[in-house]
Amino acid sequence: MEPRKSSKLSLAALTPSMRIKRHQLRKYSWLPDVLRIKGSIITRIIGPVLTVTIFSALVAYFWSRGEKVVLTNSIVPLLSVVVGLILVFRNGTSYDRYWEGRKCFATLTSNVRNFSRMIWVHVCLPPTEEQPTHIKGRTPVSTLTATELRRQKVEALQYCVAFAYAVKHYLRGEEGIQHDDLTAILPPRLASYIETGYNSTRGRASPTSYAATENTVVESEGNLRTSSDATKRVRRKRSKKFLDGRAAKSSTPLLGDSHQTIMFHPYANQTSIPLPLVIAHELSGAVFRFKREGLLETVGPAGTNAMSGLVQSMVDQMTSMERVANTPIPAPYGIHLKQCVTLYLFALPLTLIKELGWSMIPIVTVVAFTLMGIEGIADEIEMPFGYDKHDLPLDTYCDDLKEEVQYMIERLPEGGHGAFGYDDGEGDD
Repeated sequence: MEPRKSSKLSLAALTPSMRIKRHQLRKYSWLPDVLRIKGSIITRIIGPVLTVTIFSALVAYFWSRGEKVVLTNSIVPLLSVVVGLILVFRNGTSYDRYWEGRKCFATLTSNVRNFSRMIWVHVCLPPTEEQPTHIKGRTPVSTLTATELRRQKVEALQYCVAFAYAVKHYLRGEEGIQHDDLTAILPPRLASYIETGYNSTRGRASPTSYAATENTVVESEGNLRTSSDATKRVRRKRSKKFLDGRAAKSSTPLLGDSHQTIMFHPYANQTSIPLPLVIAHELSGAVFRFKREGLLETVGPAGTNAMSGLVQSMVDQMTSMERVANTPIPAPYGIHLKQCVTLYLFALPLTLIKELGWSMIPIVTVVAFTLMGIEGIADEIEMPFGYDKHDLPLDTYCDDLKEEVQYMIERLPEGGHGAFGYDDGEGDD
């Protein structure tokens, strides 16, 4: 009995390892994906497809009772060409938007990696030996200690990672800084600036600071408006529409019968800026301070310009992704596409019923599944920055970037302290 038990146990232990998985079957057959429902577009289009199927069944039922529900076969070929062209263009446009978003975020990730590496390696204290005679008077002297410099470099790297997280939330239309992943990496100093503003006097925020725009109540023609947050969503720029009520009634107030003065009320200061641009401002300021303190002498002006160029490229990639998020496919185009596909699918049973009879129903269902599936896929991927299952995994990209920078801070060595001398920007000659 004991040998039999041991053999059963060994077979049970080998069974899980011998089980063939889906990704292994894909190498030899399409069957796993053909029978797959999870992750497919079926759940999105099941309702419209069933509607077409029911209509086809009704057409077959009335045809079997002798009703005249037959159309000429010359209509379907004309609609087929139009529907095919529209679907191809729709699907291609949606995937271009999806790929554009992925490409821009990949470039943003590359810029953050390069900028973080340059900060960690090239920012270092200048040498303490006597100044060379040929550049006397140009050698900067820094009062920073190694510990203070490291703290500033770590803060700059935190800003780099925070920029990626801020862009993610900005593209998703999520306002403010109260997000767990963002507050965990954002330096506290920047959070306090967002609350009080950069320009403050005697503990009170300036008229143009963030705090001045927060909870500001404006009265315009008896209505009260409140500004809730300094950061803004991904949306079209809005102009200041609430000027003086009297001037707003005249189309040309300066050329009217009576001279009028446009009064700018406190709502004129209700300005906002995307959080990624605030972080980019801090990164550019960090590069400026490093240069002023003489901490970039090992790379010279060319290296400083390269670091500034990386910050500029980060903003450029953010703007490109903002363009995708702010420019949806025009609604009339999507509406007309659905109308054309629906018209084609409802005309198809009336054309095929005479030749196919009841067997027309599954054929029309397959055609509806194919056409509506293509349109459903295009609608699924046209906005790649959201939370849908098939959207870009921005959370994973940002978490991986955070892990890489954290590894750099904890385990990779910093650059030397002026070991390579000075670069006065005048070349080798």
